[in-house]
Amino acid sequence: MEEPTRRGYDSLRRHAQAQRTRADIADAARRLFVSQGWALTTVRDVAQEAGVSVPTVYAAYGNKKGLVWALVDAADLSADLPRMLAELEESAAPERQLAAMAGYDRRLFERAGDLIFLIREAGRTETDLATVYETVRRAADEARAEILSAWPEDALRADLDQSTALDVYAALCNIDVYTTLTVERGWQPDRVEQWWSEALAHQLLRR
Repeated sequence: MEEPTRRGYDSLRRHAQAQRTRADIADAARRLFVSQGWALTTVRDVAQEAGVSVPTVYAAYGNKKGLVWALVDAADLSADLPRMLAELEESAAPERQLAAMAGYDRRLFERAGDLIFLIREAGRTETDLATVYETVRRAADEARAEILSAWPEDALRADLDQSTALDVYAALCNIDVYTTLTVERGWQPDRVEQWWSEALAHQLLRR
């Protein structure tokens, strides 16, 4: 009897190994970028930390900027975007949707705050990082605008337009406020999330 071919399984194994390698490289890059800074970290350093060759890093991500984009994607996944989408679809009530958005931001800052600080601070002197930070920030505004645009016309306070509402959201829900409350004031992350939800509803919604 002929043994069944393993070609398909071999393909799956190669795919799984490639994913594992990319994840190992991204993890190594994050550790090094956070511990020694963007400017001092080389692709060779990342390869050594991940236990792979330099060509493997380039094949996986292209260059250092590509590594940062990989970390941005990983941060987005860690914040559980599918969960926020499910919560947004579960209820169209603005209060509930603001709570879903606040929950996403809380998870993002809790799990990837160090990376956000790194990209923002390094962006002050590194043009590539400044571009990454601004692109991500603009995408977040666009996503929030899409959500607000689906609300009834009378949902926002009478003295607010959508642009100002987005400004208020950004002023409340940001990494600096999160860090001040959790690190300096001793709040637990779930308390920050609850306060954000209540404060956003109070500041943005018509009563």
